[in-house]
Amino acid sequence: MTEPDLNLLIALDVLLAEASVAAAARRLGLSASAMSRTLGRLRESTGDPLLVRAGRNMVLTPYAEEIRQRARNASFEARALLRPSSADFNVARLERTLLIRSNDGFVVAFGAAMIAAAAQVAPSVCLRFMPKPEKTSNALREGRVDLEIGVLGEMGPEIRLQTLFRDRFMGVVRKGHPLAGEKMITAKEYVSFGHVVVSRRNSTYGPVDDALAEVGLKRKIAAVVPGFSAALAIAQNSDLVALIPASFLIAEPDRLHAFELPVNTREITISQMWHPRSEVDPAHRWLRQLVLSVCRNKIPD
Repeated sequence: MTEPDLNLLIALDVLLAEASVAAAARRLGLSASAMSRTLGRLRESTGDPLLVRAGRNMVLTPYAEEIRQRARNASFEARALLRPSSADFNVARLERTLLIRSNDGFVVAFGAAMIAAAAQVAPSVCLRFMPKPEKTSNALREGRVDLEIGVLGEMGPEIRLQTLFRDRFMGVVRKGHPLAGEKMITAKEYVSFGHVVVSRRNSTYGPVDDALAEVGLKRKIAAVVPGFSAALAIAQNSDLVALIPASFLIAEPDRLHAFELPVNTREITISQMWHPRSEVDPAHRWLRQLVLSVCRNKIPD
């Protein structure tokens, strides 16, 4: 009986995760034609088309959907078997790209310190920060990221989690703004100016608006942007008020004026999250400790 080519396992995992020959080729560093030939071999091995054309896109067959998670788990298990054991792990010799999904505020506040700390002990490690368009565990489950950082969203019960720090939102205006000279800003003063808000979805309503509504007030939303960096840039060059996490302002101590909100809002718990398959991976454990150490150093308990 002919043994299957186990090199195809990694390609199968990536093809099913990406549902695209071109995207899978980019991830594996192959040409599109080489990836197409690999798909042909996978079809021959499995006896299933795996990916079929649907308009301009490719979609998974029912069999491919059925085996996608099994292929993901098998791929991770194979990689884990071929990596050095914990006893032999030496972070100084680690050559790996570690994928971290977070919002731009975290990268601005902590990214430089994390990169510097990693470079000190693991010069061949690359930290790749990736955007997070949604709060689900799909990227962790499918192995598209190593670590997720942010507020706990719709994560599955199996996802591991560790609190990094507690955060809160603050108001931010440009230097010289009329609100910058006020020691205590009232809710009425706060809503007397237009606001720039951050939203990656359609909603611009949040806990601050709930608190304002309780005292009969409402913000005027003048602009909506996808990230905190953009909100700060607009606030710095206008009379608009931005709503920014306090941790984000670590990297912006002098350019703007920050103030406590005139209404009460709950604190935010920022955590790092990972899939159980990475629990005992020595490189992943080192990454988690690095993130925790940098965050605790900048925002002590």
